[in-house]
Amino acid sequence: MSSEKNNAYDICVIGCGPGGFAAAMRAFDLGQKVCIVEGGEIGGAGVMWGALASKTMWELAKDYAITARVDRGYRASGLTVDYRAVRQTVFQAVREKQYQMLSQIETFSPQRWQGPGSLTLKRGRAAFLSPHTLSVRYPDGRHEEISAASIIIATGSRPRKFPGVPVDRERIFDSDSILKLKTFPQRLIIVGAGIIGCEYASIFSNYAQTKVYLIDHADRILPFEDDDVSEFVSANLKKRGVEIFHSAILRSIDSRTDLLEAVLDFEDGHSQVLNVDAALIAIGRQPNLSALNLEVAGIQPDERGFLVTDAHCRVRGDIYAAGDVTAHPALVNIAETEGRYAAKAICRANRHPLNYGNMSTVMFFYPAVAAVGKNEKMCRKKKIPYRVAYYSNALLSRAIAMRAMSGFVKIIVSDDDQNRILGMRAAGPQVSNTIMSIAMLMDQGMGIRHVLKTVHPHPTMSEGIQECLRLLLNKSIYKDHAFPGIINMRRWHPA
Repeated sequence: MSSEKNNAYDICVIGCGPGGFAAAMRAFDLGQKVCIVEGGEIGGAGVMWGALASKTMWELAKDYAITARVDRGYRASGLTVDYRAVRQTVFQAVREKQYQMLSQIETFSPQRWQGPGSLTLKRGRAAFLSPHTLSVRYPDGRHEEISAASIIIATGSRPRKFPGVPVDRERIFDSDSILKLKTFPQRLIIVGAGIIGCEYASIFSNYAQTKVYLIDHADRILPFEDDDVSEFVSANLKKRGVEIFHSAILRSIDSRTDLLEAVLDFEDGHSQVLNVDAALIAIGRQPNLSALNLEVAGIQPDERGFLVTDAHCRVRGDIYAAGDVTAHPALVNIAETEGRYAAKAICRANRHPLNYGNMSTVMFFYPAVAAVGKNEKMCRKKKIPYRVAYYSNALLSRAIAMRAMSGFVKIIVSDDDQNRILGMRAAGPQVSNTIMSIAMLMDQGMGIRHVLKTVHPHPTMSEGIQECLRLLLNKSIYKDHAFPGIINMRRWHPA
């Protein structure tokens, strides 16, 4: 094995997923000489296996499900789907984004860029030699030492393993290998009813080619969300033919000649055997930190294996972290925000504190669910008095016109004179866009009376937000007394 001479940089970013790429670009903006070290796929799980790939699959599955509907006055005849072609479309989307990222990195490489700052990509795996020095190991066996004044760890995460159930990538998959499937399985068992599990249950059930079994160890799916949100998602999955097993734990999956034999154990003492063709293990993700030699840099992950960061995304000294390796939610938008913030913190360019309270997310079910801020469970845990309004899409003219009335807007405000918006949950068409208006209002700390000075266009899905806020002031056009099943308002106090 040969070793190359030391190279010095202002900032080294370990990992070129969404968080690492965003950190590198913000550091470049600030005139820094940046080195990016990536040993796997450019874009990380966020592009190759996670957000972009799964959402491309979701978009295709949603389009198929809409096309297959027969309640809109038209019928598509001879509708078929080829899973291999679906896979190729997903890979095409992934490669497009990877090429965009690579093109930008190469554009600002020291060989091409003559302006301030630069980006150098090293396709190897990094490990600490000291708090400011890294060893980069390349696939051909070469080693190179590089040094940097500051280092940002953005190595992302990998699927958590299920004890005793090895992922063979032939019939048993995790979310990073599900695209290894060659065809639609007749029967698919999904272990884990969090966001990833429910998203893939939506994807495969939308194609109506696969019988999906969803295994939930709790008494309801998405246990971190309020019961009404969980029940809404559960009801829509069941409507698509998904069979959900609550309070069930997977004991084992045994490979037979032509099928998988899954044994489930239930809380009430009975067991059940399911014969399936494929299995997806979706029980969460864990940070990629084991190969970094962190102890040399004086870093110790917490008891759950994550890096603890301060308000400036700093782990210790001149070492920072962003994305799935931190203890914050594993979301692309959070990773990108943390990466940018870390780069600015290094350059002392931050003007505002990092605010996690207004970071929104979209759960790509069918229909999709969007969230920002606190839900009722969070408010009760923190003993925050609140009022909450629920307004169904069934009353919105745009939803009626789209023949997509399944969905709602749910807004929580503080039960005091300020009526500050604490959080929102919404489901249905276009929620990824409508959620942002509430996120911005939350960031400004505005109360609902100020918000209602703005008039929404008609007919739009955003009118659901307007009417939900009006409901909190008893000013909504449609009243809960007339529609008790689809409009309601309540309040909660710690007492």
